[in-house]
Amino acid sequence: MDMHIATLVLIILVAGLSSQWLAALIKLPAIVVLISVGLLLGPIFGIINLSLSPKELTELIGLGVAIILFEGGMDLKISEFKRIGFGISRLTIFGPPIAWVLGSFSAHYLAGLSWPVSWVLGAILVVTGPTVILPLLRQARLNKQSASLLKWEGIVNDPIGVLLAVLTFQYFTLYQEGLNQTLWGLGAAIGAAALFGGLGGWLTGKLYKRGTVPTHLKAPMLMVLVLCAYWLSNLIQHEAGLLTVTLMGLIIGNMKLVEIEPLRHFKENLTIVLLSVLFIVIPSQLDIKQFTQLDWHAGLFILSILLVVRPLTIALATLGSSMRQQDKLLLAWIAPRGIVAAATAGIFGPALVEAGYADANQLLPLVFIIIIVTVLAHGLTLERLAQRLGLAAKSENGVLIIGASPWSQALASTLKELKIDVIVVDGVYKRLQPLRMANINTYFGEILSEHAEHELDVEHLSYLLCTTDNDYYNALVCKAQGSSFGHHRTFQLATHQESSQEEKRLPLQQRGYFAFDNSANLSTLNQHLANGWKVQKTKLSKDFEWANMKERLGKAGQDWLLLGGVSPDGILYLRSTEQNFTAKAGWTLLYFAPLTENKKEGFNADESSPRVKIS
Repeated sequence: MDMHIATLVLIILVAGLSSQWLAALIKLPAIVVLISVGLLLGPIFGIINLSLSPKELTELIGLGVAIILFEGGMDLKISEFKRIGFGISRLTIFGPPIAWVLGSFSAHYLAGLSWPVSWVLGAILVVTGPTVILPLLRQARLNKQSASLLKWEGIVNDPIGVLLAVLTFQYFTLYQEGLNQTLWGLGAAIGAAALFGGLGGWLTGKLYKRGTVPTHLKAPMLMVLVLCAYWLSNLIQHEAGLLTVTLMGLIIGNMKLVEIEPLRHFKENLTIVLLSVLFIVIPSQLDIKQFTQLDWHAGLFILSILLVVRPLTIALATLGSSMRQQDKLLLAWIAPRGIVAAATAGIFGPALVEAGYADANQLLPLVFIIIIVTVLAHGLTLERLAQRLGLAAKSENGVLIIGASPWSQALASTLKELKIDVIVVDGVYKRLQPLRMANINTYFGEILSEHAEHELDVEHLSYLLCTTDNDYYNALVCKAQGSSFGHHRTFQLATHQESSQEEKRLPLQQRGYFAFDNSANLSTLNQHLANGWKVQKTKLSKDFEWANMKERLGKAGQDWLLLGGVSPDGILYLRSTEQNFTAKAGWTLLYFAPLTENKKEGFNADESSPRVKIS
């Protein structure tokens, strides 16, 4: 089907981002939906038909992969490596060669591929897909140490696998030139990465620190510099650019640039678009006949990758290490492949066929099936396996309270009675002592510190509630942590009287949602507490509904404050006048009121009572 290029680009963008959205709604790994849609739009219905040669297409794909790997490199923290370096060094030094050898033998003896094609395929499958791993980690609520192991392995092994594939490809296509050519290629790739990635990244960071580049140009200019470094490296050594951009991202991401967060957000948004496009475009260019050529030997090979090669690789790479047994078991199963494997197979498959290895036409369909199978198998089992191994939170239900005070202790104590997880954070140890005495979980330190980022596990918590007496610090923390908790679950106490006027106070875009009520600032809450108010709970039932509660307690916001509620299945919901809040019979409502207003006893939960909207 001939189609105008602008229309074609629009179809690809809409299909890619719609697939991401659909995957989020049905809670499937996005890559599975993207590949399925790409196959439908390409080989099945023929809607997407790019009039590009294989070489031009692979070059464009390479540019997209370069940005994705750079963004992944920016996420790697050297301090995080120091904390778990004993495990990462094993996975990134010993893991790739072991996986390469085992995967190659499996491809030859089970899939029946020739040795040259088997060695290239084994190298491609060394990568473990950070673009797939990172979303799965967020979904599974893994603890920080286990998540870091999977993240570092995925990002570091991507360029290693590509480099192995490049060198293997060169050896079998230029083998008459002997070992010297291979060693020269390796040295050239490392040299290019050190020059353009290492030195280039450091110089870029220095220029940005000095303010040489205007703020509004820093993010787009960085993208162009990354692509230039990738292109220059590839001129020196074929596909060395992927190693270069990963190193460049690592250098810039650890230079403590003031604007690192805006840069990272720009790259994250760009990466989402690129992933959506690439996983639509690459499968759309496949030929269904390539899949029909695969037989039961291919099935055995794929099973061996999941059940033999990966577990054996982890067992051998971590032999004698101090890594926790639970982490070894998790790593032995979790290894989804992603965009780099697909793009690399798209580059080397046709090139090997052209070099005279006819069975290389099976390389791309094999890799795509492995991507789909590993993403489904690992994506759908990661959360449950991690929970059974004790490496992930079983549910996301609790509150991270910033600021220790008599009022925050009262709230935390009541939530603890309801079996809701709570952690209270404060930078003054003395303020935390009463909470420690009450056996409430605490963290002593700055919530925005690097230590808290690495050591404080909050994956099991659903809300952030900032309760310090500094309105602007509360707003700062809400903005900094909003992406982790979700901005709709990031709350702060209302601002004090002197900054509460609508035209003078912080807009919602610069703060968290006001918790409870617009009059509920810390000074007011602590004053009510001193006057005998208490955090209390009562249960709604068919005989005791919201209207009965209002009648008994008086005027909301003046005589009492509604704090939130716990649903019959134990899920906490905090209340804000800036959000809708609903409850029904069976809910336990939390409220702050004078102690003399003790709730009535004897009301039973009734699931069938009508839903009540609380405004």
